[in-house]
Amino acid sequence: METTASGGGPGGPDGPDGPGRGFGCASFNQDSTSLALGTRTGYKLFSLTMVEKLDCIHESVETPDVYIVERLFSSSLVVVVSSSIPLRMYIYHFKKGTEICNYSYPNNILAVKLNRQRLVVCLEESIYIHNIKDMELLQTLLNTPPNPSGLCALSVNHSNSYLAYPGSATIGEIVVYDANNLTTVTLIPAHDSPLAALTFNVSATRLASASEKGTVIRVFSIPEGQRLFEFRRGMKSRGDEDSSWGAYVGKMFSTASSYFPAQVSGMMSQDRAFATVHLLASGQKNICTLAIVQKLPRLLVATADGQLFIYNLDPQDGGECVLAQKHRLFGVDEDQAEVSDPEGSKVTGPAQTCPTYAATAALPATGPITATLTGYSEDGGAKKGEIIPEHEFAAGPVCLDDENEFPPINWCRDRTGGGQGRHS
Repeated sequence: METTASGGGPGGPDGPDGPGRGFGCASFNQDSTSLALGTRTGYKLFSLTMVEKLDCIHESVETPDVYIVERLFSSSLVVVVSSSIPLRMYIYHFKKGTEICNYSYPNNILAVKLNRQRLVVCLEESIYIHNIKDMELLQTLLNTPPNPSGLCALSVNHSNSYLAYPGSATIGEIVVYDANNLTTVTLIPAHDSPLAALTFNVSATRLASASEKGTVIRVFSIPEGQRLFEFRRGMKSRGDEDSSWGAYVGKMFSTASSYFPAQVSGMMSQDRAFATVHLLASGQKNICTLAIVQKLPRLLVATADGQLFIYNLDPQDGGECVLAQKHRLFGVDEDQAEVSDPEGSKVTGPAQTCPTYAATAALPATGPITATLTGYSEDGGAKKGEIIPEHEFAAGPVCLDDENEFPPINWCRDRTGGGQGRHS
């Protein structure tokens, strides 16, 4: 699901050059077990396996003014883009503390999407598709409609690797592209006004969209592109709340079918909300995801002022989601560390001190797994060549070679390969 928030590139209102307090961007990884945070000084990675505790598992200060940071599931592969060099994408192996490779592009990078097969780089009027295993440039989609926000979505299912992006700058058309077979699948006339949000469900059989109006969220079948559901906001919003609320509802409902019972999925087709959340502040950019944390469905919301809210979600009865916990994503002044809110919850103190690389690398190869969605372990993956199960929605297991497979370090060091994406 599309869960990245930033200022839309270097110099954006919430980006590294904007007025934000050191918060450049944030993104949940593909299975919502990790949160990546870009800051003025670098980036941080948090583990999301517990409600009461927020663990910062890595912090880097080598790349300043990060406005894009994306982690590949729970592996050690992290993609970073800085506003100081917005044309260049860096790929790091953070557990080893090494740069694997970097690529440069002809214009500013607006978005990067990852799954286990593909790495997609979105510019304003072009899209680059790489094979993530060796970073070979497979396809360049040139002269795409102007897309200044870098809006696009890449399905997390590696068997059905679909890419969705705007097909028009004036109306809400969606191009669905098969990133595995490198062919266009369908063109969906989704909305009358330009698109504002796109997201696939986990199995890549559904695509949800919202327009800039933010009043209607539509869900389409994939790959056919037939409209299946339509949801309306059901409440009045003002100003910037329209788009943020519409985007939130679109993300929530598009993923809900992966977690909810069949009878709940039927309720989604009705013209009303099954469950709601009232955030404590408005007028700011937020990102959200649905996840299973400690065996229960939760809604996670990271806000532009540097907080992570965790809500309990009732999959049977829905209704108003209950705030279970909230955490600070970066430090605050001491007199702000215990601030009560109208619901009686308190903001926890500054996030835990991030361990050094040496401490991270010294972690045992296997340890207790607290997440209920199995997959890449938090220590950076299984042993070389070991077969491990993916999460419950995957078609089958994968062979994980965390040190070399995503992509091979030797290939990048040798600077071999070709394509319009330039090695530097």
